[in-house]
Amino acid sequence: MSETGPVAKTAHGNFFEDFSAGQVLRHATPRSVTVGDQALYTALTGSRFALHASDEFARALHFPRAPIDDLLVFHIVFGKTVPDVSLNAVANLGYASCVFGAPVYPGDTLSAESTVIGLKENSNRKTGVVTVRSSGVNQRGETVLDYSRWVMVNKRDPGAPAPDAVTPELADSVPAADLIVPPDLDVSAYDCGLAGAEHLWDDYAAGERIDHIDGMTLEEAEHQMATRLYQNTARVHFDLLAATSGRFGRRIVYGGHIISLARALSFNGLANAFRLAAINGGRHASPSFAGDTIYAWSEVLEKIALPGRKDLGALRLRTIAAKNQPCAGFPLKGEDGKTHPAVVLDLDYTVLMPRR
Repeated sequence: MSETGPVAKTAHGNFFEDFSAGQVLRHATPRSVTVGDQALYTALTGSRFALHASDEFARALHFPRAPIDDLLVFHIVFGKTVPDVSLNAVANLGYASCVFGAPVYPGDTLSAESTVIGLKENSNRKTGVVTVRSSGVNQRGETVLDYSRWVMVNKRDPGAPAPDAVTPELADSVPAADLIVPPDLDVSAYDCGLAGAEHLWDDYAAGERIDHIDGMTLEEAEHQMATRLYQNTARVHFDLLAATSGRFGRRIVYGGHIISLARALSFNGLANAFRLAAINGGRHASPSFAGDTIYAWSEVLEKIALPGRKDLGALRLRTIAAKNQPCAGFPLKGEDGKTHPAVVLDLDYTVLMPRR
């Protein structure tokens, strides 16, 4: 016991006024990733990309075995950051400059660290926006993921002075020269039949739009199980008692789970987009809830020729996920010119795809 009373042993997370520019947050609970994690991720998202499903398919491309799904890596690293960055969040707002690095394999151990790079109190003085740069590394110290995100965080005391405002400079996209291609990757034996489609990099055109057709309904237990898989402890996803007194009166689905569903749905039309190379930017346009059905469509923003590779190219894609709205009409803007009310995700990302 301290001189002034018992020492608190429970953590309440950081509120907006607890952050400062340049602050480094070393996140707890390193995570050893297993084939069980990959199997559960597949069960919760329905992802069908062959590279992450088959050791034999992966070995044909000179991977030692099937790597862990890129977005599962993203979610695990993201989950490490939540207790320190967004436990008291109102909402996660967006992402930028996300680069996928060394592939992750079952047995690898991931840990994470973040640096505060931006702060801005909102006009209501009850919340503020915190921007962090987060990095995930494996047990060898190799970077597996590096990205920025910004999140709206509650203040503990609306009357408390806010930290000095800092506006970070974030790139619009990840340059081709910064995309990381696994050094031993060889797609000469890539099997389109096993991958699920014949369409390769050469068959896509900038400006092309693809309706991914299929829909997937969010279930209450599944979205919570997915978020627990990532050890994401944000209260807005789990605490129904607290949520009933909040803005929406119910638990919000973790936005990253929507990203995973959109990626899984995109298989129908982009089956050969076998690896994520970057997330250039993204935002959660509106929340999703259990019972919503998620659909998706994509636009090819750019075809990128990779330096020194004639067998492999990159596509910069914009994928829009919509709730309770099939995407044959490519919903994006409403009649008022604002984001269509059905749109829940607007994601700009880059994938690797074999060339002919």
